[in-house]
Amino acid sequence: MAKFNEKVAMLRYRIIAWTMLLLAFAVIGRAAYIMTAKREYWTKVSDRLKADSVPVKPTRGNILSCDYQLLASSLPEYRIFIDFRAMAQSKTDTLWDEKEDSICIGLSQIFPQKSAEEFRKHLREGKELRRTDKKGNVITGSQHWPIWPKRISYSVFSEVKALPIFRLGKNKSGFHYVTFNARTRPNGSLASRTIGEMYGEKDSARCGLEMYYDSILRGDKGYINRRKVMQKYLDIMIKEPVDGADIVTTLDVNIQDLAEHAIVNKLKEIGGELGVAIVMETKTGDIKALVNMTRLTDSNGEYYYREIKNNAVSDLVEPGSVFKTASILAALDDGVIDTTRQYNVDTGGGVYQMHGRPMRDHNWRRGGYGVLTVPEVLYVSSNIGVSRLIDKAYHNNPERFVEKIHSLGLGIDFNLPFPGAQKHAIVRMPKKGRDGRYVNWSETALPWMSIGYETQIPPIFTVAFYNAIANNGRFMQPRFVKEVQKDGQVVKEYPPVCLKEKICGDDALRKIQAILEGVVSKGLGKRAGSKSFRVAGKTGTAQVADENGSYKSGRVRYWLSFCGYFPYENPEYTCIVCLKKTGVPASGGLMCGSVFHEISEGIMAKKLKHSIQVACDSVSNPIPDVKPGNLLAADYVLKHLNVSTIGGWNGTRTTGTPVWGTAVKGHKAVRITKHGEMSNSIVPDVTGMGARDAVFLLENHGMKVSVVGRGKVKRQSVAPNTKVTKNMRITIEMG
Repeated sequence: MAKFNEKVAMLRYRIIAWTMLLLAFAVIGRAAYIMTAKREYWTKVSDRLKADSVPVKPTRGNILSCDYQLLASSLPEYRIFIDFRAMAQSKTDTLWDEKEDSICIGLSQIFPQKSAEEFRKHLREGKELRRTDKKGNVITGSQHWPIWPKRISYSVFSEVKALPIFRLGKNKSGFHYVTFNARTRPNGSLASRTIGEMYGEKDSARCGLEMYYDSILRGDKGYINRRKVMQKYLDIMIKEPVDGADIVTTLDVNIQDLAEHAIVNKLKEIGGELGVAIVMETKTGDIKALVNMTRLTDSNGEYYYREIKNNAVSDLVEPGSVFKTASILAALDDGVIDTTRQYNVDTGGGVYQMHGRPMRDHNWRRGGYGVLTVPEVLYVSSNIGVSRLIDKAYHNNPERFVEKIHSLGLGIDFNLPFPGAQKHAIVRMPKKGRDGRYVNWSETALPWMSIGYETQIPPIFTVAFYNAIANNGRFMQPRFVKEVQKDGQVVKEYPPVCLKEKICGDDALRKIQAILEGVVSKGLGKRAGSKSFRVAGKTGTAQVADENGSYKSGRVRYWLSFCGYFPYENPEYTCIVCLKKTGVPASGGLMCGSVFHEISEGIMAKKLKHSIQVACDSVSNPIPDVKPGNLLAADYVLKHLNVSTIGGWNGTRTTGTPVWGTAVKGHKAVRITKHGEMSNSIVPDVTGMGARDAVFLLENHGMKVSVVGRGKVKRQSVAPNTKVTKNMRITIEMG
């Protein structure tokens, strides 16, 4: 064994130590040199290889109806391109030559606006495109050639992606795309001005609830740093985007659809120019429907109707005879008139000189109404009767009348969630100059104001006033949004707001309620009534200025209206219907009353509940089709329809923890098969389910669901058994 030489070993250690020390000094020195002398150069290099703070757009929140149906949602749209250079580099260009015919035929079937030959010509143009780079080299083929010039939906995108070559992936096929978040409304144009719209780039709110609640719906942008590493860009997330919250409105899709159809059908029948309808829930003030239909002309000169302006909240109009209710209620509450015969009024032959100006009733050519009681004045909507009663009581003190009208709630600022909405009704207050004379008032102002002229009141204020009468004097603020949700959890609530606990005394309120019921049962509002329930309300017919602001152009225009509530004994809804038309016939009772009747009957019909036995047939017992999904509900319905089920399992409750499975229709029974436990980490198969079960199941798995179409689920964007990832989104297509 060799003897250890300490001197040689220590020498070696010293050499290694000094070498490492010198290397360390060299590294430190080089780093100091780069940080000082070469700092500017390397900063420029770094700037070329990264893009700091690239914004990442969040997904805009949904707008939902009162029963959580989608009214507006953000769904993906795509622009599709092809990279012919990537195809050449991956050597799939020869495969392209073989499959070109199949691709062009497939594209033509997906986009029938272009023939297969047109697609072939268009794609060859991109493949043969030549350009010269900075070094003078000729490059053949476009890297970003558009396959289709417009954005396409997910379903169309899926069809394109399934074509030959395109399905191979981006690097081999060159097929690539850009994703956009597009705003869609599943119910089409339904309540479009109330829900709101987005500008062309689909990222800027234009009107309606979309605009008013934009900060809530929009969410917060995220940011990434993009760095180039080994010829590829690496995205480093700095701040995650925060998706927008959902707003839950008070709108009812069924009532909105019912009201829109009723308005449009009547406008077509009478040749009307504009139609407005508002349905308000009496106890809460919730707006269940808001319709604004304007007549437009297409390129062929044909009329059609659509929403272009929210007239119900923004138009200042002379309300006409529906205002007479406020006039009579003010006088009743002040005690200057009563419903007894002591306060009868003589309307004469239908024409009365009111301070030198003729006041006429609608039947003045037929001899008028003669002597009327206060209730009868409203039953027949007598202009003379109302104006004489109000003028006699308030002629010397018109300020008192206007103050009383304001106290009834017509002077309150509603703070409506619509840009351009009127803040309050305009009821002119008399003013005196220094000499004690009125500067903005005449002797005829009060009589004409009392019958609905010389005032400007948007329909939303009129319906809110009538709703207060129906609600025993409680004046509710019109409510359009009831809550804000984030990831299914309520983060903010907007409870009903009572603006005024009592608009008048109980005695006056009971009297005006009885009078309004009489208008429908005995007076001019009979067309608004129903055989199934009692209705109360008031008609209105007012002459309005033409498009040039004139009343004497020879073209008489009318603002027709009916406002009322139902059922009379325990009011649930208040509704106003307004129509604008030119020329006679023009009757608020006949035209608006019939629309009110259709809306009220439709609403109450949907609320009727019959025993399930009504659906049973004692003679035959056909086996129904049953969707897969929650077996608890399916088994409950099948049992009560006397349909036999087999499969060794029976449900006992209609609510509670769902039991998922399938139901197969047989000749004499339905076979129910329960699924095993579903893992929350795996995407379930919801094909064939209804929307409610599918959305419930997918959301319980932590996914955000978008629904397209109606019926059963025919396709889901994420395949079953795929692993669920955080914030995963899935689109289900119904059909």
